[in-house]
Amino acid sequence: MRIISGKHKGRRITAPKKLPVRPTTDMAKEGLFNILNNLYSFNEITVLDLFSGTGNISFEFASRGTENITAVDANAGCIQFIHKGSKELDFPIEALKMDAFTFLDRTKTQYDIIFADPPYSLQENHFLKLPDLVFENKLLREDGVLIVEHSPQTQLEDHPYFQKSRKYGSSVFSFFKKTDQ
Repeated sequence: MRIISGKHKGRRITAPKKLPVRPTTDMAKEGLFNILNNLYSFNEITVLDLFSGTGNISFEFASRGTENITAVDANAGCIQFIHKGSKELDFPIEALKMDAFTFLDRTKTQYDIIFADPPYSLQENHFLKLPDLVFENKLLREDGVLIVEHSPQTQLEDHPYFQKSRKYGSSVFSFFKKTDQ
């Protein structure tokens, strides 16, 4: 994987093969950040990266100037890798070893962008639990967005806060936003 843009543009990041991850492809990540680039000033936002794995998405935000990033993953190896990479690249990423659903239940922080990339094998009802928890707990700031990455087989369009989806290869990004904010 590589960093697409920002101060570390083009930098390759190689994660240990033993990590249980499926990093967002460069093509999908580039498409996602093209959308976000038109909506946000990266140096002014707060980001939560759930199921962060290798930190691929967190590193991309940090390279583009985001200074308030929280990465959450249940795997200790993933968190160690994010800590190490953040230190090497001088990125302001707080990496926490915790179950993503537990984190959403406990945090009181609000975010501009919450990105979640759970395992594609997660049951659909668990995918739908993500927007439920985010909106029930009021974790998005005004004009904030939840983005859930999933396979094309997972259908999230019926959720009341679903806005749109974008497909890039075998990845789909579903966007959720509260319209009455």
